[in-house]
Amino acid sequence: MCVGLAAKVVNIKNGMALVDAGGAKREISAQLLEDLEPGDYVMVHAGVAIAKITDDDDDETDALLDEFCAKAE
Repeated sequence: MCVGLAAKVVNIKNGMALVDAGGAKREISAQLLEDLEPGDYVMVHAGVAIAKITDDDDDETDALLDEFCAKAE
């Protein structure tokens, strides 16, 4: 099973994007996606932005992860 993480793009430079995933910022490759801009949401897997998603997708992902973590406790 692969796990992707939803993140908001903060900045883009030279094919790399700084993203914010729930307050944790990290630099990832943005070379697979065209027309990416700060404020966009992306799905990140293995340090690469693999898909552009909506803000609603990000909210749904966060809710599912919260539910999963609550059940694991």
